[in-house]
Amino acid sequence: MNKTDLRRQFLAKRDILSRQQILDLSARVAANLFSSFDLSEIRCIHSFLTIKDRGEVETSIIIDRIWRSYPHITIVVPRINRKEKRMECAVYDPMSRLIPNFWGIFEPLNTRVVSEQAVDAVIVPLICFDETGHRVGYGGGYYDKFLSICRPDCLKIGVSFFDPIEKIGDIEDHDIRLDYCVTSETVWDFRERAQ
Repeated sequence: MNKTDLRRQFLAKRDILSRQQILDLSARVAANLFSSFDLSEIRCIHSFLTIKDRGEVETSIIIDRIWRSYPHITIVVPRINRKEKRMECAVYDPMSRLIPNFWGIFEPLNTRVVSEQAVDAVIVPLICFDETGHRVGYGGGYYDKFLSICRPDCLKIGVSFFDPIEKIGDIEDHDIRLDYCVTSETVWDFRERAQ
């Protein structure tokens, strides 16, 4: 199945989840993430901020726990640089003021930006993923561009409510594979899987 059809199908699956189901599943995703990854050596994590009306995994659960339990970790979130058509790594902390961008996605205002090379792990949004670690996003290409300039050892960790499909039919050369995908049930490891 191609990305357009998968996007439509999985957005519809998310639409039928209640807010409470989303929170419960997100808590299980977060629990699996923290039980599966040693964050003691991580210094900088890039995470998306949840867009609630899209039924995404609630990353505030992950971010709040990092702030409480791993104070040595700097959290950065996407901020779109429209002029250069790319994502920046904007520092996000409990005092950050968020404002909606031109798409209605919240971004920190007046905060420091760090280099992509400083990022040790990225929590990647997705609509669905396949058994080889490829993902379907929202179609803008911002994450593939961003991930392509992160360090080779930067962990690319997707989060999803759903298990993978077998294969996305229209993968392109510029599509960046995940290293892992954390679901409410398990953690998928794609580092050794063939493309």
